[in-house]
Amino acid sequence: MCSIMGYCDSGADREKFQTCFDQTISRGPDDSRVVDTGKGLLGFHRLAIMGLHPQGMQPFELDGSYVVCNGEIYGFKKLREQLASEYTFVSESDCEILLPMYRKYGTDMFAMLDAEFACILYDAEQQEYIAARDPIGIRPLYYGQDEKGVFLFASEPKNLVGLAEKILPFPPGHYFKGGQFFCYRDPAAVEEVCYDDLDTVCRNIREKLIAGVEKRLIADAKVGFLLSGGLDSSLVCSIAAKKSDKPIRTFSIGMSEDAIDLKYARQTADYIGSDHTEVITSKQDVLDSLQTVIKILGTYDITTIRASIGMYLVCKAIHENTDIRVLLTGEISDELFGYKYTDFAPSAEAFQKESQKRIRELHMYDVLRADRCISVNSMEARVPFGDLEFVRYVMSIDPEMKMNKYGKGKYLLRRAFEGDYLPNEILYREKAAFSDAVGHSMVDYLKNYAQNCYTDCQFEEKRVQYTYAQPFTKESLLYREIFESYYPGQSQMIAGFWMPNKEWEGCDVNDPSARVLSNYGDSGK
Repeated sequence: MCSIMGYCDSGADREKFQTCFDQTISRGPDDSRVVDTGKGLLGFHRLAIMGLHPQGMQPFELDGSYVVCNGEIYGFKKLREQLASEYTFVSESDCEILLPMYRKYGTDMFAMLDAEFACILYDAEQQEYIAARDPIGIRPLYYGQDEKGVFLFASEPKNLVGLAEKILPFPPGHYFKGGQFFCYRDPAAVEEVCYDDLDTVCRNIREKLIAGVEKRLIADAKVGFLLSGGLDSSLVCSIAAKKSDKPIRTFSIGMSEDAIDLKYARQTADYIGSDHTEVITSKQDVLDSLQTVIKILGTYDITTIRASIGMYLVCKAIHENTDIRVLLTGEISDELFGYKYTDFAPSAEAFQKESQKRIRELHMYDVLRADRCISVNSMEARVPFGDLEFVRYVMSIDPEMKMNKYGKGKYLLRRAFEGDYLPNEILYREKAAFSDAVGHSMVDYLKNYAQNCYTDCQFEEKRVQYTYAQPFTKESLLYREIFESYYPGQSQMIAGFWMPNKEWEGCDVNDPSARVLSNYGDSGK
């Protein structure tokens, strides 16, 4: 999951740059390099996934231009073939295609990429920097300006603390050039609504998700899978198992006392024949990891932190006990097909609008969680549900068809994989939030711990200090105070608290967990 950083002008303090850049060396522990472009600095920490030889080390250079990229570019071999007459490739790295592509297509190249990526490019001819990020925002990128007004870019906000006064997430689907951001692709936008019949829709969903998984199995490093036992991760694992010539390796986590997911994950693992590992965690593990998790995440959002603790602990176990370098996950399905709370959407239009909002903000919540929990443990996250063609198609489906009119949420996805992909108990299992399914006790421990940190008077005195995203529970105050200790004054990096749409009847709640909704039903069983 590499780390990149750029200071976009001459006169940089190289020692300070290196110190800040090394805050994310766990993202790329294999090799590290900082180059002076003649007009600034570019840094790269490498996690070798494609093209494991030294020739794949970045920055890549072409006629005085440089690029650093944290990314996976799918179908890059076809692009190489198209460029082979104009450029001699020296590595097997997918990212080596970027400079020759830029020379041929300019910034139009970003819309051509089927990729999860963030990159910083120095154009020697124009003597300017260009940066870009994939449309979903699966790969992280942040920016800010120093006291001289010079732009800085980096994989994580912790790289920019002390360098930039205001740190912001780089907008997904945009490129930066000449001091401005330009949108090259909005994954939530729908050019034309698809009115295919139910069978056609389900067939297309199945085929496109299979293609999204298949392309993400290609790696020169070892691949593993997070398996919660929920629908989404189970489908990714099932598809991968069918495409693999040997048992895939799957991993799940649960609390020692009340894990919900473990039994379902074990059932799925047995069904698909995976080499399965269970990680058991405890109250003390949860509380001991809280500070670390918030520092890693760079967020104060309640549900993101809750869900990240289990994910961080399972990834830590994988890192410490295996040689796996790539993890496939099940994120982004809910944003496309619906959460428990979207059952309360008052209309198809409202459902679609909510889905678009969630897709555009993914990089601040679920995608952020997956990236940080995995990358801090020196592995790369791949997200099949974020496949651009898959997202494009699902977003285009008539929202009337995607709404829960079937007595079962995410019905289209479930129906699409009827057959031999999963046992029916898994395929039609009720949705449970990851943080709850690790064990209801985990969230309860966190809430009780926060409750004991403040008196009611202390809570009221402290929370009003924050005018942006004001804490509204003792748990949210605790998280905010820890966040501010690592990222002082940077709360604007997050759009606010992830919560159900309070404007909808049935969703006016004060906790992000689906447990508080009236339709939670059998989700916690």
